[in-house]
Parts: sequence; C-alpha cells; structure tokens
Amino acid sequence: MQSANPVLTRLDDVSGTERQMAAVGAAEAMTVDDVVVRTVGLLLLTGVTAGVTWAVVPQAVWISAALAGTALAGLVLVLVISLKQITNPLLIAGYAVLQGLLLGVASRAFEMIYPGIVVQAVAGTFGVFLGMALLYRARLIRATPRLARLVTGTLIGIVAISLVNLVTYLLTGRQGLEVYSLTTEVGWLPYAFSVVAIIAGAFSFILDFDLVERSVRAGLPRRYAWFCAFGLLVGLIFLYWQILRLLSYLRR
Repeated sequence: MQSANPVLTRLDDVSGTERQMAAVGAAEAMTVDDVVVRTVGLLLLTGVTAGVTWAVVPQAVWISAALAGTALAGLVLVLVISLKQITNPLLIAGYAVLQGLLLGVASRAFEMIYPGIVVQAVAGTFGVFLGMALLYRARLIRATPRLARLVTGTLIGIVAISLVNLVTYLLTGRQGLEVYSLTTEVGWLPYAFSVVAIIAGAFSFILDFDLVERSVRAGLPRRYAWFCAFGLLVGLIFLYWQILRLLSYLRR
C-alpha cells in the first residue's frame, strides 16, 4: 500500500539495493526520530521565512501572484523531488524557504481583512496533524488499502480541480469551487469543497505515518528521512491553505 502523498509514495519504489545497503551497515538506517527532527526543522525554516516576509513586505498586494506561485512552484518541485527521489537537504530547504516567502505574503493579505485568521489556521492545521498522529498511534484508524485508494483518488481530484480553478481565475477573474477573492460572497459548493479537502488532507497523514513506519522497518538509508520530512511538509502546507480558505469563507 502506498501513501496518498505524491512525495512519500515514491518511498515504496526505492530499490532493494538501497535497503540491503542500510541493512548490512553500508549506510546508516533512518529512524522515526530522524524524520521528526527534519520535519520540525523544515517547519521552523518555513515559519521563520514567512514571519520575515510578513514583517518586511509593507502590504500584501500580491495575493494572486502568491497563490499562483505557491501552486505552480510547489507542483514543479514536488514532481521533481519525488520522481527523482531527491534527498538533498539544500534543495528541500530551498522549497521550505520558497513556501515561506509565498505563505508570508498571502497570509498577510488574509490577516489584513480577517484579523486573527492566520493564528486560527495555524492552530487548526497542527491540531488536525497531532490529532491524526494520536489516532494512528492508538491504532484507532488503520491505513488500509481501501482507505489509501479513497484518499488518493480524492486528493488527485482536488489538486486537478484546484489547478483548473486557479488558471481560470488568473485568466478570466471568474471564481470556481475555490474562491480566490478575499471578499467575494461564497456559495455552498466552495464550502463543501474545502471541507472535503480538509478531510482528505487529514486522512492522508494516516497513510504517511504508516509508510514512514514501514520504511524505517525496511531499513532505508538515513538520507531518506529528508524525503519523508519533505513529504510531511507538503501535506501540512496543503492543509493550512484549505483551513485558511474555509475560515475566510466563514467570516464573510
């Protein structure tokens, strides 16, 4: 069973030679602690970069460019890093910095119109993440093949629809299932779309935790801890955007 996360899915394709090398001691095997430390480090790098951007940029007038940049740059880097199984910490850290820059600009735009919304979105994001981690640890929710198929299919659909909506908005200004204008009234479909995206993003963590755990048991080399941390960062940023957007809908 593979993860719903497009990055972590590639861990199941790592060659047997890599695993055997770690098993015989030719390469130090990764641990769960390695993944945790690197994930926290990338989150701090993203957060600090976003904070500096927030303070330096005088006003968030680039909201459309920030949203487009996040989607396009994120998609390109996710595809490159996952398809090539890149474990270079400098490239992965570069992704975290880029996302921090864009998140800082866009989050400031939301905050200017809806004071307090960013703190709520951050709290919601980590609340969902920790909640799913506890549910997984207690084995109350298990990563089954059926769950993997359902979550993967849903996320693929969400990403495809989001990209179409974003391109349509940038070219024509028309809103779709995702409303990019910060003040436009919202119908029930964008609400439903956001809720589905948040649920799918939350359950994807169950599959990610399972894949990381199995990769540790398989003895993957330690450098793949960066790969896992990158995948979790991608999932957290996706969830943050969905929660931030839903909160903005509720406050209009």
